[in-house]
Amino acid sequence: MRRTVDDDKPAAANYHAHALARGLALLERLARARQPVTLGELNDETGLPKSTLVRLLAVLAETEYVVRVDERPSFRLGHKVLELSTAYVSTLDASAAARGYLADLAATTGQTANLGVLDGAQVLHLCVEEPDRPIRYTAMSGSRAETYATGLGKLLLAGVPDDELDRHLPPEPWEPKTADTRAELTELRADLELTRARGYAFDDNEFSVGLRCLAVPLEIEGRWIASVSVSGPSAELDPDRHEGYLAELRETAAAMAADPDLAAALRVVHRSLSPTEGGRSR
Repeated sequence: MRRTVDDDKPAAANYHAHALARGLALLERLARARQPVTLGELNDETGLPKSTLVRLLAVLAETEYVVRVDERPSFRLGHKVLELSTAYVSTLDASAAARGYLADLAATTGQTANLGVLDGAQVLHLCVEEPDRPIRYTAMSGSRAETYATGLGKLLLAGVPDDELDRHLPPEPWEPKTADTRAELTELRADLELTRARGYAFDDNEFSVGLRCLAVPLEIEGRWIASVSVSGPSAELDPDRHEGYLAELRETAAAMAADPDLAAALRVVHRSLSPTEGGRSR
């Protein structure tokens, strides 16, 4: 039998809520369209009778959530939808939404957990959670670091198209933080290629002597728009122990990407910091 939008209605929707569920389904369909959608197309795609669609669209148009644009008739979203989305975005806080995930990661690994995004030639630490132990790497939410010398930074640079890389690096010569810093572009490019190939970045005493960091991408809509990392004493992040840390990092990054509020907040942050909407598609 032909599938209709009623097949996807919430389980809690009773007879009196069917109209609301159907109206919301129409708004979602219009939101996915790049141009106005005709009544016939809505009939084909939703499986609802045209008479039902006409009644629903009339109510949505009267309340200004939908606009009828021609006599076919065809419809697009109205300005009231923007008011809802603006109100939603204004309540988002990426740091607050990420804190629980990072706190669990820090507790599980015993290392400092960090969520970072690119901001020009720096990494912005959106949220940092430290483990409950005397010896730990200390950083502050809202602090920044150079992209070329950190695990977070190198992971995020690996997700940038080659022709945009210069925008996220300071003018050369770069300041070496330690004797192991990738302080030349040729060296850094080789590291970024390795990072892309294996899917994670490794800061091996490059930002601070005695400190190592592993970072994985937080991927949303095919782009590496943020990174999640753990940082701690070099002896504890020895390469022989990477597999366990990476498993925890990837599990956390996947859970964060699947959180609709956090994903929406990160998209807002990404757009505000990346005017060109850059980001490597994987």
